Amino acid sequence: MNFNPIVLSIPIFFLLIGIELLVDRFTHRRLYQLPDTLANLSCGITQQLSGLFVTVIALGVYQYLYEHALLAPPRSSWWYWLSLYLLVDVAYYWAHRMSHEINLLWGGHVVHHQSEEYNLSVALRQSSLQTLWTFSFTLPIALLGFDTLDFALVSALNTLYQFWIHTETIRKLPRWFEFVFNTPSHHRVHHGRNPKYIDKNHAGSLILWDRMFGTFQAEEETPVYGVTKPLRSWNAVYANVAHYADMRDDLRLISGWRDRLRYLVNKPGWLPESLGGPRTVPEVDSMTHEKYRTLAFTALNYYVLFQYVICVLVTAYFLFQTASFSLIGKASMCTLICITVVNCGVLFEQRLWVTAVEWLRIVLLPIAGIVVTVMLDGPLAAYFMTGGYGLVSVCWFSLVRKKQRNAGPV
Repeated sequence: MNFNPIVLSIPIFFLLIGIELLVDRFTHRRLYQLPDTLANLSCGITQQLSGLFVTVIALGVYQYLYEHALLAPPRSSWWYWLSLYLLVDVAYYWAHRMSHEINLLWGGHVVHHQSEEYNLSVALRQSSLQTLWTFSFTLPIALLGFDTLDFALVSALNTLYQFWIHTETIRKLPRWFEFVFNTPSHHRVHHGRNPKYIDKNHAGSLILWDRMFGTFQAEEETPVYGVTKPLRSWNAVYANVAHYADMRDDLRLISGWRDRLRYLVNKPGWLPESLGGPRTVPEVDSMTHEKYRTLAFTALNYYVLFQYVICVLVTAYFLFQTASFSLIGKASMCTLICITVVNCGVLFEQRLWVTAVEWLRIVLLPIAGIVVTVMLDGPLAAYFMTGGYGLVSVCWFSLVRKKQRNAGPV
């Protein structure tokens, strides 16, 4: 069993998202759009999968430094835990802030900001690469002698705190709470692409850090959510590499190694004067801004939703049982899950290649499931479930393709 607090909280995440969906339905605010929501969850899934490998590296380095710590604070004291909480939170603040102010690090964080909606599913939209850039900010905590497992627990709790602040259904909380803690109002500002809101409110749980270090901004007008260059895709894997693809294109235009280095470490949007200087942040208006949308018909929506539910169940089982998988088994499962979440997003975009890949996936996946069942001497029910999934998928996708051909381009 995986004792990751974030993985263990998955049922609670979906319960709260379900409650927010009910509130949305009764208030008619249209806080959720199906393709966007699934793309958010897909980024969360790919982040959890990559974390199986990346987190091992990060915690391994932390453990090595902890074993050579300069201090040895007593774990039994109350101030040990209070100090650890404050250190984790301030380290998060600086890692988060630098992820907005250094172009190279922004590529590992931008995924979280790409959604143009703001709801609880956005909290799960995380980058698969960010930990590689930001875990170094926490290493001084190891040198101060704070146990690795204690650090991992407090870090996970800090992350869990930030789930509930990704909502528009909570407006303002009592003034004392808004002054001390990060809240939905403060974090809505952080997700805004309005020029006055960009690079503000980097807090994890305590907004005090932003007030202390000059990055606080109160919520005024309703933010326009997203990034200044919209992703315009529901592909979770592409979302993780899109900024680096843009950086590659920019670096090809920049002459001189000094300017190329400056491009990597300066704020996103920086360009040398020879290319016109830093890109300006355009003004946006929530009343006139047009969000990215793709049209789809009901049959496709239900088909993708069916495939996604199966994928989430398989992913949850895998994350809870990772200890029982070999390294090759983990890599294989991660690959199959990533192909599924990519297809679920790109099916909404109706790319030419996705139909062939989807046919291949729904034919090979049941075969792979049967092979695994045979190897593990699984129960008879597993054969029926695997075969039933394949049969339903083939028939349903055939129907979807027929309706697409009859309807023509959407």
